[in-house]
Amino acid sequence: MRVLLTVVAFGVCAGAVGAEDWPQWLGPKRDGTWREDGLVEKFPASGPKIAWKADIGVGYAGPAVASGKVFVIDLVPAEKAKVPSDGFAKGARVPGKERVQCLDAATGKPVWSTDYPVDYTISYAAGPRCTPTVDGDMVYTLGAMGDLKAVTVADGKVAWSKNFMKDYDAGLPVWGFSSHPLVDGDKLICLVGGTNDRLVIAFDKKTGKELWTSQNCQGDFGYSPPMIYEFGGKRQLIVWHTRAVVGLEPDTGKLLWRVPFEVKYALTAPTPRKVGEDKLFVTSFYNGSLLLKVGADKASVVWKSKARGETPDLTTDLSSIMATPVVVGEHIYGVCSYGQLRCIETGTGKRVWESMRATRGARTPKAIAENDEPSDKERWGLAFLIPQGDRYFLFNEQGDLIIAKLTPKGYEELDRAHLIDPTNTMAGRGRLVVWMHPAFANKCVFVRNDKELICYSLAKE
Repeated sequence: MRVLLTVVAFGVCAGAVGAEDWPQWLGPKRDGTWREDGLVEKFPASGPKIAWKADIGVGYAGPAVASGKVFVIDLVPAEKAKVPSDGFAKGARVPGKERVQCLDAATGKPVWSTDYPVDYTISYAAGPRCTPTVDGDMVYTLGAMGDLKAVTVADGKVAWSKNFMKDYDAGLPVWGFSSHPLVDGDKLICLVGGTNDRLVIAFDKKTGKELWTSQNCQGDFGYSPPMIYEFGGKRQLIVWHTRAVVGLEPDTGKLLWRVPFEVKYALTAPTPRKVGEDKLFVTSFYNGSLLLKVGADKASVVWKSKARGETPDLTTDLSSIMATPVVVGEHIYGVCSYGQLRCIETGTGKRVWESMRATRGARTPKAIAENDEPSDKERWGLAFLIPQGDRYFLFNEQGDLIIAKLTPKGYEELDRAHLIDPTNTMAGRGRLVVWMHPAFANKCVFVRNDKELICYSLAKE
């Protein structure tokens, strides 16, 4: 199958003056916050203005936007290969190529493209997972089969590359390699999953040389991205794998502390969040949440979920499958196991309220939409939460962008617009979803599914 890039221009994104990039997972500060202003208060009656559209291949990876360019990674299946419709299809194999594309951010016109062969043997074999990481003149991508590439922003030439399974004897995670790489100074830090204390590796970002390796984790090591926060006056690299949450020295990989946390089925997908000055919060689909108190060289449990399972009647605090929660003082907002947008108390995990409105839309069957309680057909229901000023933009699995207020008093929806049709079938039960985090940059939102990438202007006119 050959995917041709086409461009339909309907205008351009806001100019570079006052614009902010979205160069990696969760944006410039890796915290999921959109800090631009001059944005619409509500959407136009006809919907947001389309700046451009471009054809794209299959993938879960969101785009990155930096220096006037958009970077995205996708899967182009081989001519006779077929992406399975079921995420749990037995013996699924999808040969093809993973492709890194660079587009002009204002027009969507192609700048360059580079690709390499892959042979998918993972569950949910619908493309790469990780948002590209743009740093200066380099962009770093991680494919679902463990292909780490460092390519030049100017022309897409590969400066260096690794394959985690071949180079480090890493086991293949059930759902593919999904931990977004992290740039820290001269280092590119990755969860590799390799043997012999090579779970975490810091590479020289210019050459690919190993600077240090650290930690082990038997079996599937999980999917959560590495993060750097300061605790006790010390910068710490936070790594959450399927056996524990650990704090490491970013410059050496030396272990500072370790708190055991066994996570069922390796579902450590949401990003760990810092809470206040000395707390760390993680949340998982089956095991619920964990709040730690962290010092310079030690950490202890403040509270741990009492969830007895992932179904709504067995969850207690927050049991997220993918979406990264948002911490606002004494409260945490996040999406629970069956699409329940929840507010919980930070200090205790006690539930304050929940709503199903954010993860539902026009595709929700009427019988389900009329019920305030989640349906068994809404398992893995998803919406990404993006704070902006005193409100939130929420992008849900039906392709709707929502403007809302989230407070301890409840969920207040201000407006919503449908941006892109869901194309992924792997949620099952006939439910189509779009599970890709958008990018927010240049007063625009960049969204994708398995067919197209669309840029919408959200600038106030």
